[in-house]
Amino acid sequence: MQIDETDRSYIRGHFTTLKEPLIGGIPAQRSPVVMETVSEMLIEIEKNGIDAVIRYSQTLDGWTGTDLEVSNAELARMGDQLDQPLREALVAGAERTRIFAVEQREHLSDFEAELIPGVVTGQKYIPVPRVGAYLPAGRFPILASAFMTVGVAKAAGVPNVIACSPPTSPTGGNPAVLYSAYLSGADRVYTVGGVQALAAMAFGLLGERPVDILVGAGNAYVTEAKRQLFGRVGIDLLAGPSEVAVIADETADPELVAADLLGQAEHGPQSPSCLVTTSRELGEAVIAFIEKQLESLSTRDIAGPAWRDYGSVYLVEDRETAVDLMDILAPEHLEILTNDDDFFHQNLTNYGSIFLGPWSTVA
Repeated sequence: MQIDETDRSYIRGHFTTLKEPLIGGIPAQRSPVVMETVSEMLIEIEKNGIDAVIRYSQTLDGWTGTDLEVSNAELARMGDQLDQPLREALVAGAERTRIFAVEQREHLSDFEAELIPGVVTGQKYIPVPRVGAYLPAGRFPILASAFMTVGVAKAAGVPNVIACSPPTSPTGGNPAVLYSAYLSGADRVYTVGGVQALAAMAFGLLGERPVDILVGAGNAYVTEAKRQLFGRVGIDLLAGPSEVAVIADETADPELVAADLLGQAEHGPQSPSCLVTTSRELGEAVIAFIEKQLESLSTRDIAGPAWRDYGSVYLVEDRETAVDLMDILAPEHLEILTNDDDFFHQNLTNYGSIFLGPWSTVA
């Protein structure tokens, strides 16, 4: 996330750059090597079926287990392996996501309207029959992924939701990720990851018919597999590195802003983080706090390069300029930490999700 010379012409006010990315630009999403590897794997799996899926699981993930499927009873027992605070947090997260998804569904209204005499039109929301959810479980598993894929699909009324999550040991998956799938209501769960997982769901190799849509985040190989499978099945989107942007003024806590920026930067070494501020003092303080926090941050080997290569800080002359600049950046996650959050909420238009106030951090 950065402003180039073309973008400047669309920003009415004055701004300066306090910190610019070392590399910047749009992180490369489509490596020719990745594309070729994924294509070869999909052809091989379509030709040789579940045997190819198991072979890739063994060679790429070190899988030595005998059964890819995790039974519902096993999923339930995964909660016993978790610390109580984490278990309670997962239960709360699953339930709150479900409640919001139900509210969303109830506000999608079917209707019929007679446009002109004798011509009746309308729309009807019908859940797809089968959803395949990919649940990442790499170095930093996304524990809420099941809430936003499996849980939302079940709230929408999808009758059959299967989930795949990569093995994190030779014989099993991440307990917290699998327990999240259980809490979210997955019908069947499999310990298989990467391209082979998406192919297995799309080709109907897991004891189920092929899914209608693939959902969930993943690495470059997973993203490329979704791209190549699109058309054969539906997909949610082609997600790039997770990103965050913050609008903050002199009333914000710079230590908190720094922590929030790093909380997304630790998703991966190409994850962009951006601060737009009306206060030079705050902007400089945030930069200093980021460097200080990186000294002791357990994820500094990831968050450090991400901040160095893709992090940015812009100083703007007023809040209107902040809106112009942020609408051009159009971040995935946007935090507002100001003395007038309502102004930004009412005037910003280009973002994936917005978080208002210091108690609404993305992480």
